[in-house]
Amino acid sequence: MDFISSALYNIPVLKNFFNKEEKQLCLSTEEEKECIAPLYQTVEETPLPISTTVTGTVPGWITGSLLRNGPGRFEFGNDNFNHWFDGMALMHKFTIENGNVTYMSKFLQSDSYKSNESENRIVVSEFGTVAMPDPCKSMFQRFVSMFEMPKPTDNGNVNFVKYKKDYYVSTETNMINKVDPATLETEEKVDWSKYVAVNGATAHPHYDPDGTAYNMGNSYGKCVTYNIIKVPAQKSEDDDTLHGAQVICSIPASDNWNPSYYHSFGMTENYIVFIEQPMKMNLMKIITCNITGSPISNCLSWDPRYDTVFHVANKHTGELHSVTFHTQAVAMFHQINAYEDQDCIVLDLCCQDDGVVVQLFRLQNLHKSGKALDEIYHAVPKSFPRRFVLPLTINSETPHDININPLSYTTATVEKRADGKLWCTPENLYDHIGGLDFPAINYSKYNTKKYRYFYGCGFKHLVGSCLIKVDVDTKQFKVWQEDGFYPSEPVFVPSPDSCEEDDGVILSAVVSPRQDKTTFLLILDAKNFKEIGRAEVPVQMPYGFHGVFVPQNE
Repeated sequence: MDFISSALYNIPVLKNFFNKEEKQLCLSTEEEKECIAPLYQTVEETPLPISTTVTGTVPGWITGSLLRNGPGRFEFGNDNFNHWFDGMALMHKFTIENGNVTYMSKFLQSDSYKSNESENRIVVSEFGTVAMPDPCKSMFQRFVSMFEMPKPTDNGNVNFVKYKKDYYVSTETNMINKVDPATLETEEKVDWSKYVAVNGATAHPHYDPDGTAYNMGNSYGKCVTYNIIKVPAQKSEDDDTLHGAQVICSIPASDNWNPSYYHSFGMTENYIVFIEQPMKMNLMKIITCNITGSPISNCLSWDPRYDTVFHVANKHTGELHSVTFHTQAVAMFHQINAYEDQDCIVLDLCCQDDGVVVQLFRLQNLHKSGKALDEIYHAVPKSFPRRFVLPLTINSETPHDININPLSYTTATVEKRADGKLWCTPENLYDHIGGLDFPAINYSKYNTKKYRYFYGCGFKHLVGSCLIKVDVDTKQFKVWQEDGFYPSEPVFVPSPDSCEEDDGVILSAVVSPRQDKTTFLLILDAKNFKEIGRAEVPVQMPYGFHGVFVPQNE
């Protein structure tokens, strides 16, 4: 049942727009009505590097490539995809060296892309689109195909991920594609299920300093489990792909027929935190989707009757913690950071109070304008960064109905209720109207460690309208924005030999739906959040999902 995991595409896209001086939400009537359809339409690839026009300064110490991923083609022949997450993967590369920047892009040569291209129609079903039966088949063959399990897509349009020395593009099915980061050539399709008994993995693995990677993927059988996967670091030149991967812990789903969807998870130095949320996948609907003609997107639902539950596992031994932690029903796509302090796990997440957001990203909605688009904007739940504290020293002597959080620097609370349930109430790290998502930190130095700063996108019209830097200690924030432009996920690149947490730059690909605006790579000083420079690209780019910075020496 590998196809089930093809439901696991996601990007939380939320919207806000801030007045830079007043730090207040400022949505003008005319700006609310701007059409953003060009950001979700097919573009041509740019397979050879092209020069950009640099204004300002590109610091000479930045040497490497920003790799980004996202949908870039939305139709084949007369067939159109229905959902933003369905678009064929278009990989982007900004190469930065000696103060200069070049740009290139290529479509991932996945089996899904090649099959669609060769038949000039949609052959492989995606998250929100059901492929029509082959018209060349007989009526009987088409009838029989209704009862076949759809094969999982390998359209890796969500993120670039690294295992051992290699880079892959990933969705959340069991198929990932190895890519040459120098040329963006598609090299090899890899099936997770040939290495570990899982039906996919998230597009957001975590990494230890030695290169060991951790991820999570489901197993479907008599009992549904959420599995923690460990991929060891590279040991030799012959030690490639996912060899040595192992499931180190399996967490039983609370509902076998309605397991939770998840897009990421938390990791500290010693623990994995899995967030079981009330965004549910109806397995019976997924199994019968070929018969009903329903896309997998219709098999996800929000059920606020469930708590959100935090499961903690020791990532070295695989042992599950003896208790779980609960909070109100929230939808979560991206974790910010997690660390250990005074026998507690501090877990920072971007949370929505409603999980209907996935259903709103149909292309018919994204192509609207004016009042209709404004209605979609107001229907999308906003995402707010929140801090949870999970004390690990819980036992039968733990008192009831009092806050047992020992950390004085956070207002997050934890109480042991009379029924034994450990109830968590979060601290809001940033509660301005509109919220933010696509969070980033100084990952190489502060992942799994106590930290002070994170960066993210504020969103409007289902697309990022500003970049935000948040100080989690003081709750102060800084904003970068420019009228008519929409920045993508921020990526932090530390300065060489940096000593301070925010000593570095923020990179973001900035796009616009307007004909008179030029796409550019933005470079911000991460300290003062002021623009250092930009590199204008003379081709159109759609709004994308996630990416990574690859230093030249890797």
